[in-house]
Amino acid sequence: MLWFRAPAKINLTLRVLGRRADGFHEIESLVAFGGICDWLGYESGSGLELQVCGPRAVDSGAVGDNLVLRAARALAARIPRLTLGRFRLVKRLPAAAGLGGGSADAAAALRALADANGLTINDERLRAAALETGSDVPVCLSPRARMMSGIGDCLGPPVALPCALAVLVNPEVAAPTSRVFEALGLAPGSFATSSSPRLETPDPNAPLTLNSLASCRNDLEAGALRVAPAVADALERLSRLPDAKVTRMSGSGATCFALFDNRRSAVTARRRIAADRPDWWVKATILR
Repeated sequence: MLWFRAPAKINLTLRVLGRRADGFHEIESLVAFGGICDWLGYESGSGLELQVCGPRAVDSGAVGDNLVLRAARALAARIPRLTLGRFRLVKRLPAAAGLGGGSADAAAALRALADANGLTINDERLRAAALETGSDVPVCLSPRARMMSGIGDCLGPPVALPCALAVLVNPEVAAPTSRVFEALGLAPGSFATSSSPRLETPDPNAPLTLNSLASCRNDLEAGALRVAPAVADALERLSRLPDAKVTRMSGSGATCFALFDNRRSAVTARRRIAADRPDWWVKATILR
C-alpha cells in the first residue's frame, strides 16, 4: 500500500465577492498548507473500497458519502477502464473545521489514481473531477501556497510565504460550510462588499510579509460566529498571545490560527492554549 499526505488547508485571507445566479459563492483567498495532515493509503485493484480509521474517524460521517469515494467515482466517469482500488484513510484532522480535511483527502485520492493510471496532475479530466467533488479540492491537488478565486476553479501560481509558524485552534465545534455561507444572507446574483482589502497577486519570486497579511480579513467570520459562537472565544484567546503577528479564522471555521515568525513563540503559545483549554484541538505547524 502506497501512502499519500492530505495536509490541512489554511485560508490566510478570504474575500467573498458575491453569489452567482446558480447559488455558488465567488471568493478570493490566499491558501497555505500545514504539516498536520490526514494520511491516505492506496492499493490498486479492480474494485473501489474505503476503510476509515484514526482518531477522527467517527467525525468523518458515513463511509459511502466520503469525498475520497466521490472523487474516485468522478474520475472514473471521465476515464473508461480507470484502475481503481482500495483506500485506507487515517483521519486526524477535525471535520467541518475550515481546514479542508475532506477536500485534502479527495485530492490525495486523485493523486493516487493519477499515479496508478499514468496521468499528470494537470490532466483536465483530473481537474474536472476535483472541482465536481468540491470547491477546495482543486487547490489541494498540488498543496502549495497560492491564490484561489472564483468557486475554486481559478488557481494562481505557487507563491513564497514568509517564515511563518501557525498555531491552529479548534474549539471542538462544527461550522458546516453551507450554513456559514447561508448566514451571510447573499441572494443569488448579488455582489458583496468585502470587509478585507484586496491582497494584490503575490509575486512568486518575492515572499509575502506577515505585515501584508495582517491588514486582511476573512469575510466568513461574521457568518461563522452566528453558526458557531465559540469561534469568538478562540479568536480572543489567540489575539492575547504574545508575539502573534496575525490572528484569523480559516475557511468557514471553526478553526482559527495565529501566525508567528519563530518556532519558540509558536511552541510556547501552543502549550499555553492547550493547558488553558485541554478540551480544544490545538496544533502548531509550519506553513508552506
